[in-house]
Amino acid sequence: MDTPLTPAAAAPLLHDGAVLAYPTEAVWGLGCDPRNEAAGLRLLQVKQRPAEKGLILVAADLDMLRPWLDLEALPGDRLAGILAGWPGPHTWIMPAAAGAPRWITGAHEGIAVRVSAHPVVVALCRAFGGPLVSTSANLAGRPPARSRAELDPAVLARVDGVVEGETGGLERPTPIRVARDGRVLRT
Repeated sequence: MDTPLTPAAAAPLLHDGAVLAYPTEAVWGLGCDPRNEAAGLRLLQVKQRPAEKGLILVAADLDMLRPWLDLEALPGDRLAGILAGWPGPHTWIMPAAAGAPRWITGAHEGIAVRVSAHPVVVALCRAFGGPLVSTSANLAGRPPARSRAELDPAVLARVDGVVEGETGGLERPTPIRVARDGRVLRT
């Protein structure tokens, strides 16, 4: 783990069930394959996060997220408004597709998703070939890491690798809004 991984080198590890740390728009994140429940539950253990809270999926484009979403359930022109801010640092709670795993949605009916413009996130998703689970790379209740040097040694000891790169420089984590009505859940 001393040598940072390129997105291309990280992708096979993700396919094998790895939990990785990687830079996002504002903070370092933890990610894994959203189709791999064992990896997802391990990620929740690493972070010490209750599954009921749910997790975010990040992607390089909307097509990567479509299998996870029920876009037909969105009212009127809501999707057009969402797409106007993507790719970018905007997370939306969208209607989840039937069968979306509870370890991702948590106690919610929707699923939190973001089409990122961060070059490392985009490269990692493209190399992997799909979206990734994304949550801040800190123990639950502790401040998120804004740089590689700030990553908690307890977290680093439990992940399978660290992807090279820097955060995107945002002051705070991405805002989270409800897609159905635009309500803000996190600013």
